[in-house]
Amino acid sequence: MKRTSFLFSLLVILSSNSFSQATRRHLVPGDVYRIQTLSDANISPDGQWIAYTVSSIDSAKDKRNTDIWMVSLDGKQTVQLTSSPDNESNPRWSPDGKYISFTAARPSGGSQVWLLDRRGGEGVQLTNAKGDLNSYSWSPDGKKLALVMKDPKDTSKTKPPEPYIINKFRFKQDITGYQSDTSRTHLYLFDVASKKITQQLTSGIYSETDPTWSPDGTKISFVSNRTEDPDRNENTDIWIMDITKGAVAKKLTTWNGGDSDPQWSPDGKTIAYVRTTSDATFEMYDQTSLYIINANGGEPKPVTLTLDRPVTNPRWSRDGKSIAFLVADNMQRYVSSYDVAKGTLKTIARGDRSFSSIEAAPKGNWVAFMSEPQLPSELFAIEGSNVRRLTTEQNEFIDSIALATVEKFTSKSKDGTLVSGLIYYPPGMSKEKMPLIFYIHGGPAAQDEFTFDLTRQMFAAHGYAVAAVNYRGSLGRGIEFSRTISGNWGNKEVMDILGAADYLVAKGVADSARMGISGWSYGGILTDYTIASDTRFKVASSGAGVAAPLSLYGVDQYINQYVNEIGLPWKDNNIEKYLKLSYPFLHADRIKTPTQFMVGEKDFNVPAVGSEQMYQALRSLDIPTELLIYPGQYHGFTQPSFIKDRFERYFAWFDKYLKPLNKGNTTVSNN
Repeated sequence: MKRTSFLFSLLVILSSNSFSQATRRHLVPGDVYRIQTLSDANISPDGQWIAYTVSSIDSAKDKRNTDIWMVSLDGKQTVQLTSSPDNESNPRWSPDGKYISFTAARPSGGSQVWLLDRRGGEGVQLTNAKGDLNSYSWSPDGKKLALVMKDPKDTSKTKPPEPYIINKFRFKQDITGYQSDTSRTHLYLFDVASKKITQQLTSGIYSETDPTWSPDGTKISFVSNRTEDPDRNENTDIWIMDITKGAVAKKLTTWNGGDSDPQWSPDGKTIAYVRTTSDATFEMYDQTSLYIINANGGEPKPVTLTLDRPVTNPRWSRDGKSIAFLVADNMQRYVSSYDVAKGTLKTIARGDRSFSSIEAAPKGNWVAFMSEPQLPSELFAIEGSNVRRLTTEQNEFIDSIALATVEKFTSKSKDGTLVSGLIYYPPGMSKEKMPLIFYIHGGPAAQDEFTFDLTRQMFAAHGYAVAAVNYRGSLGRGIEFSRTISGNWGNKEVMDILGAADYLVAKGVADSARMGISGWSYGGILTDYTIASDTRFKVASSGAGVAAPLSLYGVDQYINQYVNEIGLPWKDNNIEKYLKLSYPFLHADRIKTPTQFMVGEKDFNVPAVGSEQMYQALRSLDIPTELLIYPGQYHGFTQPSFIKDRFERYFAWFDKYLKPLNKGNTTVSNN
């Protein structure tokens, strides 16, 4: 009787598990309202709690809302600390561990620092700054804050609007708009006890960012470009100054490229930072390496220059014996460390996944956000070689979704170059002769990684295989691989995309008669270049692209790239370069691919004119086309309903010309 009962119970459990697996549904555009984004982890002084932010969507208000949470280092306790309709961000622990500070624009509308007692209660406003508060940093003794604020200006609502008076070389920036005012961002010293700003540390015509306190609290390091005309270059340096009245900032680094992200060693003797590989004052395709320098000055020591891979996010261990950092390497982003005494490097955690935002934990351990192709970014503890998940509550619904499986492939381009890529297979479908969409990453100095990619997962859920190609110009394969497209856009990248297409067709993965292409930003630009070079793609969607660079000179935010990479249009026959790079527009009559164009109305990064011109060209040629301009949106869309709408319009457009695989709402496995 007991054996029969046991077998019956086992059958019920197995049946339940099978049913649970079989009823996993596919992603749908409406799921954009359910995905939550975790970021900005900060560890308590005792190392037992991590505060972080969670960004979720209020569907009724059609906007995002960010709250502050914390999780215990053992992962057993998770607490939501704020739940107001206002956004709270930048959580930081007070040095005594009693409070969590954050920034919020409540109720006046201007961002201020607030304090929240970790034992409970409501947040209390700490600062009442008149300028726009960008960020802040606690002094080691907890008595002061370093505030990063824009110079105060007249905000009187009764004052009539004035014209934009432009006098800067680089005068446009996405989201912030026209750069017409002369205000700068400076550092201020705030006294916690009196709740007053006691000192303006920096002033003048330059801006400062990234203040970090020396461990003894007597100095602050910061980043600033103090060249004659900062608008014309990216020559940032690290500076140090005492916090005493009348102190003068001292320049610590002298590299003509960019120095940034200064981090003091626990003993205050050394500063770790990242430096660009090139000493050019502007370099689109650069990558950063880790350096250390004596806090009193001297010759900086390269740590990772021989890696020939981008290094970011350096952080000292709590005992000062090592520095951890992130390395972008051929579709992975892994955690490595430098042993200060031995001068050696070692990998801490890697694999087909992507780490971000490292922070030091007790006993030489670390915490970091980590994502995988089937896992949105979550917080993990890294303990030796063990990677342990801490957060589980925010994206639980993903467990009920059948997601695409993702595999790496390597293709060979026409000139013999080996190129890495990722293929997303529709969940539960055959992997042979599939309708395939190339979704091309932007940048171009970026890389597609083994991380959760909502756009490609959404296309796969809709019944398409999706290919990601790390074309030349991408990061993760060394500086020369990235630089090879400088001033020569739409040539080798297109060759790499077409080589990947040839490979996937030859392998029997892609149906050559059902291939499409899409991308956003430089991915949209490469979409334009590709369909003007080859007619194999049956349908395309170009997002925030441009096909006539000459027409964007002085119109977008990339004036330094035009001047340094191509040259002034009226000098040295440079006009021929601009015309050559404008071949998708100037040879639009070669395009046969039905193409959809999308862009944000307020995009100053790649303005709408780039999409409008290509739409008008194809419309004039009677090639099937449509233009979608999203009101109030910048380069990156922020209105959730528009993000959902964009997916729906992608699908409607591609489905006209490519027949997606028969999509069910179930799959037997998510592996």
